[in-house]
Order: sequence, then C-alpha cells, then structure tokens
Amino acid sequence: MNRLSKHRRQFPGLPGPIPGLVGLALLVGTALLPAGENGSSHAGCAFRGWTRFDDWPREENLESRGWTSTSPVLAPGFDWDELVVSWNATTPRGSGLVVEAQPVLAGEAPPFYTLGRWALEPGEFKRESVPGQRDRWGEVNTDTLVLREPARGVRLRLRALAGEAGALPELRFLGASFLRREGSPQTLPPNRAAWGRTIDVPRRTQADYPEGINEWCSPTSLSMVLAWWGGKLGRDELIHDVRDVARGVHDPAWPGTGNWPFNTAYAGSFTDIRAYVTRLTEVAEIEAWIAAGIPVIASVDYDRLRARTDSRGSGHLIVVVGFTVEGDVVVNDPGSRARMRNTFSRADFVAAWKHSRQTVYLVHPESAPVPEPVLGHWFAGPVR
Repeated sequence: MNRLSKHRRQFPGLPGPIPGLVGLALLVGTALLPAGENGSSHAGCAFRGWTRFDDWPREENLESRGWTSTSPVLAPGFDWDELVVSWNATTPRGSGLVVEAQPVLAGEAPPFYTLGRWALEPGEFKRESVPGQRDRWGEVNTDTLVLREPARGVRLRLRALAGEAGALPELRFLGASFLRREGSPQTLPPNRAAWGRTIDVPRRTQADYPEGINEWCSPTSLSMVLAWWGGKLGRDELIHDVRDVARGVHDPAWPGTGNWPFNTAYAGSFTDIRAYVTRLTEVAEIEAWIAAGIPVIASVDYDRLRARTDSRGSGHLIVVVGFTVEGDVVVNDPGSRARMRNTFSRADFVAAWKHSRQTVYLVHPESAPVPEPVLGHWFAGPVR
C-alpha cells in the first residue's frame, strides 16, 4: 500500500563545506528564470535543484546549537499549486533537519509549512511529517504542499538542530518539484532507444515480510534500486535487507513507509548518492533514463496498472527496469511473489501513473551521466 490508498493521497483539488550547509548551484531551468529559458517552457511542471546555498542567509541559534537558512524567493516560471521538496543530507546521531516552505502570494502572508522533520537515526529529534497543517491558503498532504490558489514563487527554509557533541546536519542537495494541477504539459514522442532494453535490477517482494506485506512497496522498490547500484559500483554498503530500509524511511506520523521524500532522503544519505522526488509528464522521460541505464521508481495506482476499472486508490511503488520492443513497460513489482518481473501495457501504465501526477524517485550516483531534461523535470547539474 502507498499513500494513494488514504484520503490524503487522492490528489483532489482542495475543498473550499561549512558544517551544515555545503554552500547555490542551480540546475538547467534555474529558479528565478522566466519560463522558456534554458530550452523549456515547463507548461506547469518543473524541477529546481541546488547543491550550494551561498546566497541563502543563515542565522545561528545558540540555544539549539543549530542554524536556520532561508532562501530568496524561488520561482519556477509559472504559477504552481503543488510542491514536493527533497533533500540529501548527513544527519549525525541526535541531529535533525526541518524543511519548510512558504508560498509567495500577492498581498497575502501564508505561514511556513513544515514538509518534513528528518533524521536518519531518530533520537531526541524525531523523524516525522507534521499532520494537521491546513488553513485558508492550503494544506500539507503528508509531504506535499497543496494550495487552494496558485502561487508565483516560494521561500524555502531549513532548520538544523545539533546532535551529540554538537554535530550538525550537512546538506548536500535540495530539490523542489513544482506542479500546476491544471497545467497543459508539453508532449514528447516515445524514446525508442529504450525499447527492447531491460536493466537487470535485483528482484525483491514485500510479500516476504509479513509485517510489510501490504505496506512496504516503497522501501522494497528502493532496496532493489540501491542493491543494483551497490552491485554495479562494488559498494556493499548500499545493499540492505528490506526491513532495514523500511526502518530507515518510516514516518510515524503518517504512519507508514510511503513518505516520498523520506525514501529519497534515506537513499541520499549514502555518500555520493543523489536521490529525489519529481513529477514527470511523459513516459518518454522514463525511457530516457532507461536508455541511460538508470532504473526509475514510479508511483502508480496498482488496480489501474492491472487494468482494473474499479480502483479505489490502491497506491503502489514499482521499479521501471525497461521496455519491450513494442514499448510496453517492464517492471520489478514488489507486490507480487509469483511475478516479481512483469510487463504492463503502456496504456495501463500511463493510466496508473497519472494518479500520482506522474511521481517518480530518481536515484543514482552524483557523478552518473543523466539524460538531458528536455522538459526541465529533473536535475542535470549546475548551469555553466
């Protein structure tokens, strides 16, 4: 089960190296650039990423032995009404990172909303989402800020709290996926370079874990991708049992293991691994990653993926590992023991993926060559 099965995850329109900061490099289609620059108008969907934070003012907090850093106004180039923020950070034992966002609305003063409290090893600082954040401007659905009316920009705020012996979190990467629910996304033709290709990602099933048989699709998918990278890179520290990954991504406030940024934050806690959540608009974009030899974790409606028309929002995470010669989608499915490697029709995958607004986890080494983000939907490195 993924979050789509809960009312919060139905995505309706809302009813009525300095320690701590590793300095601001912006990706292609940088924040504060207007739509159309760097080769994409984005059409209601865009990703922004940072690896340096030099122009984010930082204030030290002597009482908590931590710091607070607030971004300038960041604008994707269109009015947005959904935001998912991801981060990759090292959090020494006892320390924690709080990620917050304040939409920028003309003549309004919304609060900062908490999008996550993160610690790899929770102690005094608890890893959790913050429920109950709902007001006249919008609400936080576990980890997604959903607005009633579109905003032009956002301020992001990071708060770091010290752990044992005063050790502070160290942030390596921050990403923001902006979406306009009523946007008109650009289209791409299929990328046939991926057709007929399958990446041999290790197969695992949540059905092997009684306590997670209905819950652990996300950590199981993540464990498969990390294990694949571990084997490819010769890094045994990336290869973990599903139980270990589930423990590392668990969100007690949700509760469960389907918090998207917590999953990518876990993966991104490993040295030189970049992991984040973003929204795409085309299967061709996944094909570009497969053609580059990189598997993609996708959030889907499991019933619709299996061509069931009576879906009640059965959210599920799967690993896209390839495409058939006809362009159908080959996946590692953690929800099945009998068919852990399965093929689904392209049409069924598109219908199922639509229910998460085409959400994916992208997980890869920081140095890995990634495909060109033609539509501006993922991080491709700093602007030269």
